[in-house]
Amino acid sequence: MDMADSIHRSSVFSRLKPYCLELFELLQNPSNHNSSAIPSLLEFLRACSSTDLQPFVDYASFPLLLLLDAAVECRSSKEGDPEKKRKKLSAVPHRVSDKVAEGVVLCLEELFQKSRFGFIDQMVLVMKKLTHAAMLSPLEASEEFREGVIRCFGAVLRGLRPCADEACSCRQTYGVPALVENGDVHSLALRQPLSYDTEGSECLIAFLQSHNAAAAIGHWFSLLLQAADTEAARGHRGSARLRVEAFSTLRVLVAKVGTADVLAFFLPGVVSKFSKVLHSSKTMMSGAAGSMDATDQAIRALAEYLMIVLDDDSNLTSSTSRNSTVDSGPDSNDSVESVLDQLRQLPISTQGGVKNMTDESMGEADNSVACRSDFEMTGAMKRRKASGSLHVERTTDWLQQTSANVVKLLNSTFPQICVHQAKRLRRGLLAAITAMLSRCSSTLKESRLMLLECLFVLVVDDSEDIAAASQEFLHLLFSTPCGKHSLKTDIAQIFARLIDKLPKVVLGGEESAALFHAQQLLVVIYYSGPEFMLDHLQNPVTAARLLDVFALCLSQNSVYTGTLDKLMSTRTSSISFLPSILELRGGPVSSSYQNLKDNSRANVSDMSVSDGKKLEYSSETLKNSYELPRMPPWFVHVGSKKLYDALAAVLRLIGLSLLADHNEGHMAVITDIPLGHIRRLVSEVRSKDYTNESWQSWCNRSGSGKLIRQASTSACILNEMIFGISDKAVDGVTMMFQKSRVKGESMVSIWKASQKKVTKSHLIDCVGRILHEYLSSELWVLPVDHGDLVVQSDTDVEISLHFFRDAAALQQVAIDGVGIFATCIENEFSLCGFLHSTLYLLLENVISADNQVRTASDAVLHILAASCGHSTVGDLVLTNADYVVDSICRQLRHLNLNPQVPNVLASMLSYIGVAHKVLSLLEETMCAVSRELEILGRHQHPKLTTPFLKAIAEIAKASKSETSSLPSNAELYLKDVKSKSSRLEKKARAESSHKPDGKSDSCQGESEQWVSIVFKWSESKRYRRTVGSIAASCLSAATPLLASMEQTACLVALDIVQDGIASLAKVEEAYQYEKETKELIEEVVRSYSIYELHDTMDAADEGTDENRLLPAMNKIWPYLISCVRNRNPVAVRKCTSVIAYVVQICGGDFFSRRFHTDGPCLWKLLSSSPFQKKPVKEERTPLLLPYRSNPSTDESSSMAEVSNLKVQVALLNMISDLARNKRSSTALEVVLKKVSGLVVGIACSGVAGLHDASISALHGLALMDPDLIWLLVADVYYSVKKEGEVIPPPGSDFPQLSRLLPPPEKPKDYLYVQYGGQSYGFGINLASVEKVFLKLHSLAFPDQLYL
Repeated sequence: MDMADSIHRSSVFSRLKPYCLELFELLQNPSNHNSSAIPSLLEFLRACSSTDLQPFVDYASFPLLLLLDAAVECRSSKEGDPEKKRKKLSAVPHRVSDKVAEGVVLCLEELFQKSRFGFIDQMVLVMKKLTHAAMLSPLEASEEFREGVIRCFGAVLRGLRPCADEACSCRQTYGVPALVENGDVHSLALRQPLSYDTEGSECLIAFLQSHNAAAAIGHWFSLLLQAADTEAARGHRGSARLRVEAFSTLRVLVAKVGTADVLAFFLPGVVSKFSKVLHSSKTMMSGAAGSMDATDQAIRALAEYLMIVLDDDSNLTSSTSRNSTVDSGPDSNDSVESVLDQLRQLPISTQGGVKNMTDESMGEADNSVACRSDFEMTGAMKRRKASGSLHVERTTDWLQQTSANVVKLLNSTFPQICVHQAKRLRRGLLAAITAMLSRCSSTLKESRLMLLECLFVLVVDDSEDIAAASQEFLHLLFSTPCGKHSLKTDIAQIFARLIDKLPKVVLGGEESAALFHAQQLLVVIYYSGPEFMLDHLQNPVTAARLLDVFALCLSQNSVYTGTLDKLMSTRTSSISFLPSILELRGGPVSSSYQNLKDNSRANVSDMSVSDGKKLEYSSETLKNSYELPRMPPWFVHVGSKKLYDALAAVLRLIGLSLLADHNEGHMAVITDIPLGHIRRLVSEVRSKDYTNESWQSWCNRSGSGKLIRQASTSACILNEMIFGISDKAVDGVTMMFQKSRVKGESMVSIWKASQKKVTKSHLIDCVGRILHEYLSSELWVLPVDHGDLVVQSDTDVEISLHFFRDAAALQQVAIDGVGIFATCIENEFSLCGFLHSTLYLLLENVISADNQVRTASDAVLHILAASCGHSTVGDLVLTNADYVVDSICRQLRHLNLNPQVPNVLASMLSYIGVAHKVLSLLEETMCAVSRELEILGRHQHPKLTTPFLKAIAEIAKASKSETSSLPSNAELYLKDVKSKSSRLEKKARAESSHKPDGKSDSCQGESEQWVSIVFKWSESKRYRRTVGSIAASCLSAATPLLASMEQTACLVALDIVQDGIASLAKVEEAYQYEKETKELIEEVVRSYSIYELHDTMDAADEGTDENRLLPAMNKIWPYLISCVRNRNPVAVRKCTSVIAYVVQICGGDFFSRRFHTDGPCLWKLLSSSPFQKKPVKEERTPLLLPYRSNPSTDESSSMAEVSNLKVQVALLNMISDLARNKRSSTALEVVLKKVSGLVVGIACSGVAGLHDASISALHGLALMDPDLIWLLVADVYYSVKKEGEVIPPPGSDFPQLSRLLPPPEKPKDYLYVQYGGQSYGFGINLASVEKVFLKLHSLAFPDQLYL
């Protein structure tokens, strides 16, 4: 030691000495609470380095240990009753305060962390002091003090270093806990490279490993475990930090001892205590007992303890030799007795006398740590305990019994912890499993399967780091040749056990347990590879059993499993008009509830064509809106989507393994197992049809519902197995197992290679066989609601709702299968004809009565469009329109067998939005539909009238959309022909001026161009005639139904009339341009002698001239009047708007006579007030046809007041629209006085609901004849005015108003009454008269000065 070191040490000592002296003074006078000695010493210790403090460790620790003894002595109590002890301790203050005691342990911890002992006596002395302090109960010492004592002991242990002797036993241990993680508080200190003590010091670690220290080690095990257990028992008052520190210190103690010979004796007691901690983690979530950090430390401590005691290498080599000889020589006994004598001579001053540390240690070790609540002691152990030796011989019998007891503990705790919601516990469990599988797999062979199962669950953990670490370790196990060989048998046993238990846990209603097993099964199959599955599926019996297991797990029978709360939470509301609270909170459920309120049919008429044209989408939008495959509808009542995804992933790997097999017949044999259930259902439905059995009888038959549910489950299994070949399925599964740093490329390459082995022909063959069963008509005739039964049987039957739900679920799963198959084989789906055979089926189910089936059909249509390269569903249908239209026309011939055809036609035209593009293909369809809407057709199929009308409405709407551009196109073509004709004429003149004969040869070069012009003209004419013919057919088919008493049919027919008249008007307008174009072309032909065009034009001219609008309107008008006479309020309001629309299109001249003749039925609706009933006169009942119903003879009671008011408003609006339009106003000229009188009477009445409409009508009529309207209004206005309120004429040349408009003697003398007739209930209201008069002067008579 040089001079500088000596000076430095003297400086440190000079600074340390005053603090120690102050401690001695504090020891003499503990009541001095204001002393700053301890805080100053703590600050000094923290500022010094370990090199500075090492020479003075005895000097510094001496006063601190004395103060520790004093603090312990004043807190110790001999009272046995805890209540008496608490009263006694609270009555007398401590001689050494809690502040001083806590400061002492802080100083000791800092000192022990920066220094270490060189001799055994030093360590024994400190351990004795700390042992007595650690024995204080929570009633005797504060929480901080007890925690500080444990931390001091941990600091002593962490300061121990191996000696320099390489042959010493201290070199055989880790020295630090083997499972320390980065987040541990003391991990940095423990992970530092271990230094070695000098040769002059004694090996303290070797002393701890000796049998001489076994009693002290056992005592400290007992103290640490008891401290943790005490805090857990205190509930929320307990300290979680103290428990964590106790377990952490115990781990360090185990690591320092580190030999199985010493730790084996205490294994039963330690493991029993840890089992209590792990069992409490299942139920305790708060307080000290629920501390996740403490439980994590306990899991790691247990694993580290078992790693040392039950290590495979040490036990396999030592158990044989120890069976024959036992090391119990006299020298060892003498050594133990000598150490015990020395320990007994160390005095411990207490209030009651002196106790020996070893005696206490022996007692505590025997009573606490070595207690075996879950273990049975062998005869050798009993003899050792009786002789006082704390050592056990690890013989083969001992290993077997001990491992059996440990296995019981692990099996009862580890499976629950691996699915614990705390991430920290799962991470600690992974570390424990990794350690025990690496070090104790042979000794704990009975728990190896359980450990592997837990590891399989952690491989797919939600936490990225846990899953990555698990996958890395599992990949290491499978990549090691010896490990892979030993795992082969274990994997087979695990697979068989999981398959056996899977139905039980899924049907048991425990979500976590079911997910636990499904994920284990997925990991087993993935890491075992496709060859493993092929080996298990070679036997058809085994394959059938495996598929039966999954059929049972995915079956609809499991809907009724689980707790009552779970069933009630998934049950929909029983109230027909109000969703349940759960449905209101759910969002999408409430929206679907609205769809389910009306179970008749989807209202496809509400779907606009414009919406169909905007069905463009991207792949990302499609993925977010609907993704296939999806969870079947019934499984939502069984488990979560996470559980289904796990089961589906297993099926996908099974399907991929089978499809990759070169034996193509193997896959056919396997798929025939689930297909058998579908074939049995098809056979049963066919038998029902052959025997003409009713649905009610068939559904009530035992086993019919089971057949449908089995078919649904089989379809779900087949969908998932085929989907396993897709890139999406393979990538999805492999991504789950590629979270580790070691990516596991070997497993990925194995499954990718299996995917590449699948031949297209093999896959297409499988898909074709399955689709053949899916497309069986027997599956799609199954009714999904009562409306289907009525349509099919025309009778009202009673069938359980469960049958409808089962049938809808089967159809939905089958439709999903179509989309899945299209995703898997992509372009081959269309090339092999699958698209043509399934497209009509999907369009048919777009209007299904079940909401889920409709949604599935919609999504699959989008998927098919995307897979075939179309941007919209409309483009897909348009490309394959000939197949769809042919199917519709074929089924229209047999409506009795195909009553759903009208709905399919309506859905194709409305939902998809391509009706205007397929009009040329619909002529045959329109002929068939028109026949069905005739009297005989409506009588044969009365329930199909409205669906047929909806289909015609879509065709009429498409015709209107298509004809809207015909006039503009014809006009542009006319201009183009004119420009070409003028150019030809100029060219001919120029050529003729240069030739002597004055003739031109330009026609020879222009002949081909004019041939193309004529061809284009003839094509446009032919298309115009086709569209016009379709529109005329729509009108002729819908016109008779204008007089229908059924509101829905009447309203749809009115829509058809409105669109059809608009279409015919556009067709005639385009015809006029085409006619001019024809005349121009004929002139060119004659002028330039292009005679070959005559035949072409004559062929294109076949047919009658276009004059369809007015003849069609002439047929429609009587039915419009009949519609008004039927007195249906909604129909009448719609009819008035249609009349106003068609009159403006056709012109008013055509309707002037008709308004004069049929107008009274319209004006009669304006003759009485809606709020006063007119006396009813008895009338004779008219003669009715057999198929017509008898309308109500009571006209006043036929409509409610509000409905009557709305009808009158609609009529007034019709009058206003007709009068404002010059083209249609001529229709009212003949009845102008009649209408004006009625409107003025309504305007002057006090009916507020009619005021605005009557003002608007008067304004329109004033545009036709302002003088008439002014006279009618002024007649009323000046008759109610007093003489003084009337403004005199501006001069003598003007007569008085009384001479022009003499006041009437009675109400019938008013001009409006004389013109419009007597009305009922419309009296004159003075305020209304003045408002009307002033309003009209501002609107219609702004230049009128004489008021």
